[in-house]
Amino acid sequence: MRRAVDRQALTNRSVRQDERLAKLAARGVEIVDPRQTYVGDEVDLERIGEGVVLFPGTRLLGSELFVSPGARIGTHGPATLNNAIFGRGCEVASGYVEGAVLLDRASVGPNAHLRPGTLLEEQASTAHSVGLKHTILLAFVTLGSLINFCDCLMAGGTSRRDHSEVGSGFIHFNFTPWGERGDKATPSLIGDVVDGVFLDQPRIFLGGSAGLVGPRRVGYGAVTGAGQVVRKDVDCGQLSLQPLRALTREIAPNQVDQLSPRLERNIAYIAQLTALFAWYRDVRRPRLAAGPARTVVDHALQTLQACLAERRKRVIAFAKERGCELRFEAYSPPACPLTYSVDTTDHITWVQALGTGERAQLRAWLVEVVAGARTSAVLST
Repeated sequence: MRRAVDRQALTNRSVRQDERLAKLAARGVEIVDPRQTYVGDEVDLERIGEGVVLFPGTRLLGSELFVSPGARIGTHGPATLNNAIFGRGCEVASGYVEGAVLLDRASVGPNAHLRPGTLLEEQASTAHSVGLKHTILLAFVTLGSLINFCDCLMAGGTSRRDHSEVGSGFIHFNFTPWGERGDKATPSLIGDVVDGVFLDQPRIFLGGSAGLVGPRRVGYGAVTGAGQVVRKDVDCGQLSLQPLRALTREIAPNQVDQLSPRLERNIAYIAQLTALFAWYRDVRRPRLAAGPARTVVDHALQTLQACLAERRKRVIAFAKERGCELRFEAYSPPACPLTYSVDTTDHITWVQALGTGERAQLRAWLVEVVAGARTSAVLST
């Protein structure tokens, strides 16, 4: 009896799948091989756009899943999207993408592993076997292969031919072993938001077969040599080679490092995220009419809020373990001094056409947002 029931359940599921795939096809979604395509019952079919191509091995999951027109899923192999948000023309070659937001024409290579808190702006990309979590890549930023790049933000570059890049085999070390269990109060800024959003800064290059120990700052135009672990900040326009000195010493159980400079670096990172949130809220979103592009930006705003919550939680725990209380007072970024209305110019073209005066006003506003966000962090001992 149970076997018969199981067979009937499988039959019902198969019929339901066929019906849902047929509905997608009727809406203009290309399903290369329906026999190798799965769409969860919770997926809202209205959130899968016309012209999306689902290659064999595609699995679509999650009630929040949103795939804009022209996206291509699974071009190199099996791909699972779980509550992922894709802009127009995005592509995932293969792998697993959960809760990440990709803006127009962003792409990830084979065997990708993107987790919540990830935001890739326009034309940002990764090669094969790249893992991202709570990571923000501004427009054009490119990551090579075999990279683990979590808890950081990267900007720089002016186009797909002139972009910031991370060489293959790179790790952003986002865990510190100090204290009872270690911590992840280690976010790094490679570039920043205040200048990076204008897409006019010199590109940054982080050499491959290497790593960066967070929390670090790397300036625009900087180059770090391959085959090293970067443990010190790199100023703008500098080539950095940091030889590792030999060290052996005893450490006490549950030993902790000092509050500074990690506290200040975490607060600085949170302030930059706050500026990016304000940029999306007051500059990017008002220019978009209702439709796929605005839906993607709305999800980007939710992602930035989640990133802010994560970073505050991590640094509060970091301070507490060192005998201090850190709290963040309520802070709402000031409204942009300039007003924008709906237009059809794509974001990159619009930004790069900004006049000198308008650019200066927007930058001054973002500087003000960063300064205000910094003062919202209150430390007591």
